[in-house]
Amino acid sequence: MSSSLDQRTAPAPEGSRPAPLPRRTRAYALPEVRWALASLGLFLLALPPYLLGGPAWLWGALFAGAYATGGWEPGWEGLKALRERTLDVDLLMVVAALGAAAIGQVLDGALLIVIFATSGALEAVATARTADSVRGLLDLAPATATRLLADGAEETVDAGLLAVGDIVLVRPGERIGADGEVVGGASEVDQATITGEPLPVAKETGDEVFAGTVNGTGALRVRVGREPSDSVIARIVRMVEEASRTKAPTQLFIEKVEQRYSVSMVLATMAVFAVPLAFGDDLTSALLRAMTFMIVASPCAVVLSTMPPLLSAIANAGRHGVLAKSAVVMERLGQVDAVALDKTGTLTEGTPRLTDVRPLPGTGLDADALVRLAASAEHPSEHPLARAVVDAARERGLALAPADAFSAAPGRGVTATVEGRRIELGSPARLLPGTHHARARPENDPAPLVREMEEAGSTAVAVLRDGEPVGVLGVADRLRPDAAATVAALTRLTGRAPVLLTGDNERAARRVAGRVGITDVRAGLLPEEKVAAVRAWEAEGRRVLVVGDGVNDAPALAAAHCGVAMGRAGSDLALETADAVVVRDELAAVPAVVALSRAAHRLVVQNLVIAGAFIAVLVAWDLFGTLPLPLGVAGHEGSTVLVGLNGLRLLRSTAWPRPARS
Repeated sequence: MSSSLDQRTAPAPEGSRPAPLPRRTRAYALPEVRWALASLGLFLLALPPYLLGGPAWLWGALFAGAYATGGWEPGWEGLKALRERTLDVDLLMVVAALGAAAIGQVLDGALLIVIFATSGALEAVATARTADSVRGLLDLAPATATRLLADGAEETVDAGLLAVGDIVLVRPGERIGADGEVVGGASEVDQATITGEPLPVAKETGDEVFAGTVNGTGALRVRVGREPSDSVIARIVRMVEEASRTKAPTQLFIEKVEQRYSVSMVLATMAVFAVPLAFGDDLTSALLRAMTFMIVASPCAVVLSTMPPLLSAIANAGRHGVLAKSAVVMERLGQVDAVALDKTGTLTEGTPRLTDVRPLPGTGLDADALVRLAASAEHPSEHPLARAVVDAARERGLALAPADAFSAAPGRGVTATVEGRRIELGSPARLLPGTHHARARPENDPAPLVREMEEAGSTAVAVLRDGEPVGVLGVADRLRPDAAATVAALTRLTGRAPVLLTGDNERAARRVAGRVGITDVRAGLLPEEKVAAVRAWEAEGRRVLVVGDGVNDAPALAAAHCGVAMGRAGSDLALETADAVVVRDELAAVPAVVALSRAAHRLVVQNLVIAGAFIAVLVAWDLFGTLPLPLGVAGHEGSTVLVGLNGLRLLRSTAWPRPARS
């Protein structure tokens, strides 16, 4: 169990309040950020006197401070790695910066230190924010619960002290304190954080409930079925933390060969100096040849082959509403060959909408009148279905009538008096039986309308006036307009159709999947089951892209090769755990950014070819001829500039792939 969870569940001393968990780590509280800011500040102070020909003691001291503040920590880490017989990238960076200073390139070395320190600071901030979100997830489960004693009395206890078999009382609007089974009462529970279902679920005796989900308007008595440390919410915390720790370390392509290349270059430079000297060459000539070799063989152009295309792709994606959190993420996006999509909030908008209005003949009501009547009765309610009806009335510009004697019954619906008439709205299964008699005309029977709406994927709401049905409303979570085109585009990019992973029920999931062209549907999944599916595909050698938005998607986002969160309605945990965020909530941006990543990879390959060709020619010239040092420097810098400019091509607006359209 994580330390953060231990802090939550540990009992507080008697008479004291538990210390609140930190909400958000301030960036300046991180030492990496403070050292990076100090290095950047000293660099900026040194720049004017250096460029304007000021005294060397001034800019030299400031540059030295920038080297020390920005380079001591990575240098120390590099030395510790060297003790383990590993040539670490951190140490190579520090050595390269010191080498640049030794040959008079003080500005270049300081700039390298500042860039590297800033990169480390950003990584530390991202790691801290993810940890904050995991801790914040624990706030979903209430700190206290109302436990019922054997004599019927109530006591308020720390939720972490609940034991299996305890009976807890959950009042309307409270969060449920533990996973368990309903043993009394009826209500509707919003469990979107666990299953992703867009609408509250009716709960009665015998139904399972989860810690952290929100109770509706009824009171529930729940028998605790799991220890707090084994609740679904606690398991989500563990899965996110474990996936973040065990996810294979990622490196840019060039970093995978950087260590071997650097070691080889160091050994080759020593040989270029020592061998001619051993055969009688003079010291100055041997040193000049070795220095020229070190310059033309250094991997500056090779390293620069990777970063400009990826950074340009990140900038272009950002302009189009996709935030990729690092160059590694941008590289990984193009490697995916399988996609898993969430349903609610990803393929759908995640908000129930009124989609169908069907007044019954002979009632004297048209569509607007039926909506006005229903919205007037529903207006005092906070239920998502009620909000959908009220929002629809406002969109139609309808003036609502005041509602009197309002009441709501869990699992049944609402009742109110509107303009002197008793109006009821709710579940057709609860309201319609017994409302008809033998003389009812078939055209006035709402049952066929209810079946039609439910088969179309909507939740049917019956509307009664003075005990007689007057119409049926259909409410549904609408499909995103670009969902089908996005699925088709991802199929073309990866060579296989995406898979639907959802906690929603099988019927609703297959209905949505059929409309967007998905055939592989995994429904009714808890968060750990989504993770298991992703890991099974990864074990088969697939590189999986997971797209989701909720707390229940966060473990799968962390476990996947690459995770993308929908930004507008996404939970904090999903946004922090994901590798990339679709800020504008445009689903079509997902295949577009995958295609952009692949374009960046093609530019990286082009740059590596260019850089490799320059290095090969210049090294051969130096070894088998006499390469003048200025010409070697010009060739080395020229190749660096060339690959840099080539990588910046992805900054153009035309480089962004045209989004999928329905």
